[in-house]
Parts: sequence; structure tokens; C-alpha cells
Amino acid sequence: MRLQVFLSHSGVCSRRRALDLVKQGCVVVNNQMVCEPSFEVNPEKDRVILEGMPLEVKRYEYILFNKPKGVTTTKMDRFAERTVMDFLPKELKHLYPVGRLDKDTEGLLLLTNNGKLANSLMHPRFEVDKVYRAEVRGHLKENDKMRLQKGIILEGRRTAPCKIDQVVFGPDKTIFEITLHEGRKRQIRMMLISLGYPVISLKRVEEGPISLGDLPTGKWRKLTEEEITDLRTLGEKEVK
Repeated sequence: MRLQVFLSHSGVCSRRRALDLVKQGCVVVNNQMVCEPSFEVNPEKDRVILEGMPLEVKRYEYILFNKPKGVTTTKMDRFAERTVMDFLPKELKHLYPVGRLDKDTEGLLLLTNNGKLANSLMHPRFEVDKVYRAEVRGHLKENDKMRLQKGIILEGRRTAPCKIDQVVFGPDKTIFEITLHEGRKRQIRMMLISLGYPVISLKRVEEGPISLGDLPTGKWRKLTEEEITDLRTLGEKEVK
């Protein structure tokens, strides 16, 4: 692992700040000052010290959960019948949900102990796309589709532009995918209801570089190394 990456993954600073610290001679590896950010270190063997403080890579964990409808997205709620934590084994209950899915929405939910990365996924200013599969009553009219995509007024504020595609019409219903990066409370449901399209079902299928795939409802899995790398790359772009 490159020294610059080691420092950022240890949780003490961003990768950009790590670059400056190494070049300034603030880092010692195995009792030797290192000023090259690309210097290779072995987290299992090498002793890295930053300004007199020994460092180690913080062990971050990431899982993908397919949340069922009727389950509350929270660590603890004495009024909830079931929370997402009820589906996880004891050794994963220290993880936190990344954002929220309302009780009636199902699908992709990430959980991690990497707070900085979680913030980059949740905050709308980072514009991380989230894709939902929606089923609504009635046939979605073309002019209503355009209005939704341009943004509509909700509670005195205009929603950010979104994208609607893969539209399929059924008997008195419409199924489509909607992509947006905002995360207001019950936003998609409110947007659709405001134009006269009650939601039958809503499911998140993608968030940033992560896809739900064929993970069964109520099940979880650890992210692959490739998925973790994609998330970390996203985080390094946004978290400085």
C-alpha cells in the first residue's frame, strides 16, 4: 500500500492532506523519514509514525443489505417492530446505515463504520446518483415525466433535476426507474403523489457504483474488494 493511501485509510487525514504531510517530512517509516508519497508500506509489518504518533489502518467494513418493506432504517427504535439491525449478526451490529430508506421503501442499503465515506454518499452536494424502481397507479403522462425531470416545487423548494427511463405501462399502472441524488424525506413518493401518481412500490437498486443485483430481500453480503475500491475512489474525490 502506498504511504499516502496508508495515511488516509488510517483515518487521520484526507489523501490530499497526506500528500502534503509526507512531502513536509512529517512521516517516519521503520525509524526512517520518508518524503515520497508513493513509498510502499506493509500495514502488517511496517511501523508508521506521523508527527510522533504511531498509526495503523483503521479496519473499515462495508456490507450491502436488501431492506424489506416494513423495516425501519435505524440503529435502535423501541417503537419499531423491526429495524435493519435485526437482520445482522452480532459481529456487524457496530455498523451504521448510510442514509435512510423509509419504512415502506425496500432495496439497497449500505452499512459501514467509515463515517467520512458515508457522508460523501449521503450529502446532496456530492451528487451521488441513487436509482429507484418505482411502480405507480395510473399511466405516467409525458408532460408529467418532463416536469418531474426538470424539478417540481415541494414544501416551498424545487427538487433537483432527475432522470426517468425504462418506462413500462401496465393495466392502470406504470413501472419505471428514477435516478436522483437528493435525499429529502419521502421525496420520491411526495413528488409522484403531488402529480397524482400514488406509489404502489418503491425499491432502491443502485447507489453510486454499487448495485443491488440479485441479492434476496432481507439478506446481506459483504462488499467485494472491487466495490470497496470504487467507494473509496468516490470518497477520495469528495472528502478532503
